[in-house]
Amino acid sequence: QVQLVESGGGLVQAGGSLRLSCAASGRTISGYVMGWFRQAPGKEREFVAAVSRSGGSTYYADSVKGRFTISRDNAKNTVFLQMNSLKPEDTAVYYCATNRPPTYVSDSYYSDANKYDYWGQGTQVTVSS
Repeated sequence: QVQLVESGGGLVQAGGSLRLSCAASGRTISGYVMGWFRQAPGKEREFVAAVSRSGGSTYYADSVKGRFTISRDNAKNTVFLQMNSLKPEDTAVYYCATNRPPTYVSDSYYSDANKYDYWGQGTQVTVSS
C-alpha cells in the first residue's frame, strides 16, 4: 500500500506561481510512476503531468506544457509540481497518483488515470483573474 498526501495548494492571482508537493509513505516510490491530475467543478478528472520511475522522462498535458514542471526526489519519497504563469482555467482540485508499472510501457500509459492505483486526497488550487 502507498499513501499519498498533497500540499501546497491555495489561492493565487493569475500569472502567479504555486508549488505542489506529494509525499508518499508505505513504500519507496523509486519504482513507481508518479502523476498529477486535476478536476475542476463539473468537469472530469484530467491528466496534468507525469514522471517516469527514474525521473528521466516527463509528460505534460498540452494545456500546461511550458508552464508546469514535474519533478521527483526519490530519496525524500516526494514528487513536486511547479506551476508558473497560472491561469483561472487552472483552478481545480489537484491529485497526486502513483502506480508500479510493467517493465515496458508506452508513453500513453502515463496520462491514463485508470493505470494509477493509488491516489491522494487532493489539494485545492484557485486562480483568480
